[in-house]
Amino acid sequence: MEQFKEWFSNPEQILDIALKYGGQLLLAILTLVIGLWVISKIVKGMKKMFEAKGFDASLQSFLISLTGIVLKIMLVISVVTMLGVEMTSFVAILAAAGLAIGMALSGTLQNFAGGVMILIFRPFKVGDYITSEGHSGTVKEIQIFHTILNTPDKKTIILPNGPVSNGSTVNYSTEPVRRVDFTFGIGYNDDIDKAKEVIMSVIEKDERILKDPEPFIGVINLGESSVDLVTRVWANAADYWGIFFDMQETVKKEFDRQGVSIPFPQRDVHLFQAK
Repeated sequence: MEQFKEWFSNPEQILDIALKYGGQLLLAILTLVIGLWVISKIVKGMKKMFEAKGFDASLQSFLISLTGIVLKIMLVISVVTMLGVEMTSFVAILAAAGLAIGMALSGTLQNFAGGVMILIFRPFKVGDYITSEGHSGTVKEIQIFHTILNTPDKKTIILPNGPVSNGSTVNYSTEPVRRVDFTFGIGYNDDIDKAKEVIMSVIEKDERILKDPEPFIGVINLGESSVDLVTRVWANAADYWGIFFDMQETVKKEFDRQGVSIPFPQRDVHLFQAK
């Protein structure tokens, strides 16, 4: 405290200090600003280069994120060194801080390792439609810590890579062909063979449904109020949802036209009068 009073009591000392450290501080700030600008240009350049050469989209986002973080860490170290902090002391402080931060952010490190595992084993890639950790969507980016999904209703879901890599993931885009399953209930008084013929006629009219493997129709359950017919057809993955919705509507209309009933739950109630 006395030293500060002595400094500020002497204007010449204040000027000497400003001349001695002001230049370093100004240069450090200038280096930081220019460095961040250069890093942003490098990252954008990498993105353009990857896209021009058709680089794997899954690996693009990961490498771009990793490069940006590494360059920013190097920039901070350079700026601190310019301010007069000795590198050996700074490295020792950084190592101690890194240990403490690493223990506190163990989950983040796990997410980083999970991102590496995803890129190595490739359970999914950018553009795939997946279900993971209870969420479904199209993979938009695989970053170093998170995987970003876009849902069909335009929501963005951010999943940590650690749980994603260690948990179960359903990838709907791996196979080019998918099976579409339906269950249609008919009344107990309806003709099963007729109902099958109606369903098969709808299938044959839909050109999106593949002939091989052959469609399958069979009784899967004798329910409380209905006889349930399971219908299984195969289609290209891109046609899945179109067939899923169109088939149910068309079968319902055809059942109505052909006089096949789709019953609703019902019960017979018997009343007994005590004597």
